[in-house]
Amino acid sequence: MNNFMNLAIEEAKKSENDIPVGAVIVKDGEILAKAHNTREKDNDITSHAEIIALRCVAKIKGDWRLEECDLYVTLEPCPMCGWAILQSRIKNLYFGSYDSKYGAFSSADLRKISDFKTNIYGGIKEEECNDLLKSFFKKIR
Repeated sequence: MNNFMNLAIEEAKKSENDIPVGAVIVKDGEILAKAHNTREKDNDITSHAEIIALRCVAKIKGDWRLEECDLYVTLEPCPMCGWAILQSRIKNLYFGSYDSKYGAFSSADLRKISDFKTNIYGGIKEEECNDLLKSFFKKIR
C-alpha cells in the first residue's frame, strides 16, 4: 500500500502550478494509471488527478466500471471526484491528507447517497502529503 502512495506522492510533485495532488489506480498489484492535477495547464476545472486517472483506466479497459481497482490519492477527493469515484465503483480508496472543508468523505460522506459503497482509508502517509500541500501554499502566498 505504501509503495502505491509513494508513487502518488511522486506524481503530485509533477503538478507544477496546480495544487499538488497525485493519483494512482491499481488492479491486482498492477499500475493502470498515474495522474496529477493539471487544471491550470489545461485551463479545465475537471482536470483533477482522480478524474484524469479514472478516464485513462476506463479507456484502457473499455469500461467505466472499475470494481476491481484501487485508487491511491494524496489528498481526500473533492465532491466532484468523490462522486466520480463512487460511480466508477472503485473498490478501495486510499488517501493521504484529509480535507476538512471540501473532503467528499470526511466532511460529507457521499457514500450515504450512493448505491455503491467504496471502502475508504484515509491518513495514508498523511504527514508527507500534508507537507506537499503546505510547501505549495507557502510558495504561492
